[in-house]
Amino acid sequence: MLKSTEYGKEICVKGWVRTHRSSKAVDFIALNDGSTIHNFQIVVDPTKFDAELLKQITTGACICAEGTLVESQGAGQSCEMKATGLQVYGLCGNDYPMQKKGQTMEMMRKSAHMRLRTNTFGAVMRIRHNMAMAIHTYFHDHGYYYFHTPLITASDCEGAGNMFQVTTKNLYDLKKDEQGKIIYDDDFFGEQTSLTVSGQLEGELGATALGAIYTFGPTFRAENSNTPRHLAEFWMVEPEVAFIDQEELMDLEEDFIKYCVRWALEKCKDDLEFINDNKFLTPNHDLIPRLEGVLKETFVRLPYTEGINILQEAIKQGKKFEFPCNWGDDLASEHERYLVEEHFKKPVIMTDYPRAFKSFYMKQNEPVAGGSPDGASVGYKGSVAPGPTMQGTDVLFPQIGEIIGGSVREESYDKLMAEIDRRQMDKTHLWWYIDTRRWGSCPHAGFGLGFERLILFVTGMQNIRDVIPFPRTPKSAEF
Repeated sequence: MLKSTEYGKEICVKGWVRTHRSSKAVDFIALNDGSTIHNFQIVVDPTKFDAELLKQITTGACICAEGTLVESQGAGQSCEMKATGLQVYGLCGNDYPMQKKGQTMEMMRKSAHMRLRTNTFGAVMRIRHNMAMAIHTYFHDHGYYYFHTPLITASDCEGAGNMFQVTTKNLYDLKKDEQGKIIYDDDFFGEQTSLTVSGQLEGELGATALGAIYTFGPTFRAENSNTPRHLAEFWMVEPEVAFIDQEELMDLEEDFIKYCVRWALEKCKDDLEFINDNKFLTPNHDLIPRLEGVLKETFVRLPYTEGINILQEAIKQGKKFEFPCNWGDDLASEHERYLVEEHFKKPVIMTDYPRAFKSFYMKQNEPVAGGSPDGASVGYKGSVAPGPTMQGTDVLFPQIGEIIGGSVREESYDKLMAEIDRRQMDKTHLWWYIDTRRWGSCPHAGFGLGFERLILFVTGMQNIRDVIPFPRTPKSAEF
């Protein structure tokens, strides 16, 4: 409709009023139905309509307008409507929280049920939809199978313990044993269960049967975190692939994320331009150039040990970090962003992390010649890293930090069992996962991409609560 040249055609449009400008000679109503960032202009002769009806057409009101499509006399649109009929579906009073004025993101979060109608959140949600379509299209076209993993689980994939419990038990009358531990025999599943933090473990089973699968669904983490990068409920994309090694996994990560960014630039042009040109959202108008830069650059492939050396050299040169970055430390977001934004000025895939802070299922690097018997790696200050490393492949992005966490998975039964025993993990709920290493094990690898972090990068938004329709965070589960 916005680009139609069928002037003289009788049309009907329905939507929500963005603005209504009135004068004695003519009224201009900007209408939006949510399908695009652009409004459709309705020109009204106030002498032909009831004054009380026109007063009801305020910002946020829902209306139906009939009239004739005419060539626009103003700039910014090729056509508009000359109204012959107006009907108000839903009134909107002066207390409507999304008035056409500057509102802070924090204020709009308090009205999450209404913020979706604003230009900003309409743009973000349309981009979110397109990113979901890009993900499904990429994997379908590359021969992956969409694999559904359970949301309710008895195992803790990450070993972190920060999980939401699922139970039908009466919390006011819990059955306990002599040691005071809760007995779950009478619970719905007969054992303690939780909402999943990842579909990876079950996804590995799919990969060892179908060759290449991906999961795409909600995951949950009960971390008491209020940072701009964390949610309690978020969506994860987790491909798992048989018969690929670390280099091939990094190729997949880079190709996949570039595909998503390219899709956004091609199919979300209007919404990205709106965000890019909005000083409130993107003061430096650098969103589109930043996205285009990702496509032009080859991602740096950086061993963790070399990254530590770079960070320590930066400290010697006067760079200040809040958190320590010695070998064996889990890098903070400030360290990751320094490497991406200041040192390399391009995305980085960091590899070969210390075993101490990586998951039990990751493949351990083999000991190197001259290294220590526990699998230490070359590269630490020109010699040997003080500890074994795992074949992790985490993608670090500007403005975000880690956007993908991946690794080669340990396919050896003996090595996997040794790592589980070393960490003194309870095998009770992992027996089925361990069986995959007993019967027909194969080399395989995969990664997890936080969907909301991808949307953060593509939209340039600053808080993860603003790229999901209804955020779930500590002390907040409204809407």
